[in-house]
Amino acid sequence: MSVATPAPEVARSSRLADHTTLRVGGPARRFEVATTERDLIDVVSDCDARGEPVLVLGGGSNLLVADEGFPGTVVRVATTGLDADVSTCGGAAVRVAAGETWDDVVAHAVTQEWSGVEMLSGIPGSVGATPIQNVGAYGSDVSRTVTSVRTWDRVAGAQRTFAASDCGFGYRTSRFKREPGRYVVLEVGFQFPLGSLGQPIAYPELAAHLGTDVGRRVPAADVRAAVLAIRRAKGMVLDDADHDTWSAGSFFTNPVLTPEEAERLPVEAPRFSAEGGTVKTSAAWLIQHAGFAKGHGTARAALSTKHVLALTNRGDATAADLVALAREVRDGVEARFGIRLVPEVNLVGASL
Repeated sequence: MSVATPAPEVARSSRLADHTTLRVGGPARRFEVATTERDLIDVVSDCDARGEPVLVLGGGSNLLVADEGFPGTVVRVATTGLDADVSTCGGAAVRVAAGETWDDVVAHAVTQEWSGVEMLSGIPGSVGATPIQNVGAYGSDVSRTVTSVRTWDRVAGAQRTFAASDCGFGYRTSRFKREPGRYVVLEVGFQFPLGSLGQPIAYPELAAHLGTDVGRRVPAADVRAAVLAIRRAKGMVLDDADHDTWSAGSFFTNPVLTPEEAERLPVEAPRFSAEGGTVKTSAAWLIQHAGFAKGHGTARAALSTKHVLALTNRGDATAADLVALAREVRDGVEARFGIRLVPEVNLVGASL
């Protein structure tokens, strides 16, 4: 099955504030929109051959660009297409163009009764960005369904496809993130089991919202509706009229600590078992208990009034305003708990 989707209308403004969910960022020296893989590869290859900086832009939902802008070419990925091979034995083997909107794909999967990504509903951005960040929420992440990632390798000057086992997936990371800029994602392959039930619920908050227990399965459509409701309540579903959603989502990752580091946390601090015997704690809890309440900040840039993990543009913030707020929060948490928060957001031309 092939699903043809119309090419999205993409603003061609060179001002990067017009292309990011934080709505900050100065101009690109040149701005291009790639609606085909060939266009995307040609623009990137041309820039590489001339030694010109290039920034590959998806949905702009995980990006903070400096007020000075970008001193090179920004290419917006606007490729489309979804192909699926569905069988009762093998499930749905699906290939999706990098420029497709992620939540549209999730909605389509739920409608088609392809199970596995319903808990990742409402996450903004494009499909091509999902394996880079290994996006996740509510006890799930995209690596659970990814089978392959087809890329343009800028170093080799050739296409290169990675099986899931070669993607180096970890908590909010992958080989693509650890080698920033080298690989341009062209297409992502997924494998979904068939059925109307979602995957087992792993997150207590989601289970409580659904009125079920952790580990139980409920209809994927119900899971999607619940996740969207929870995310909206936290200002994590984009809404032009709600400045709490003028953000890049969770600004910091949840810290992953050694057992010894975790022992030094207050007794009441959240602790979750993580890979390799490590312990994950909550960045939001640390921020709150370091003295930063919802809405903390200025009239221009402040923590969300719904969730302290989101830094928000209250309407006329600059990138510098948001960086200053992020630095204040990071340093305050470190002073209180000895833990240095790491940005989940990608900073371009700026640093903490």
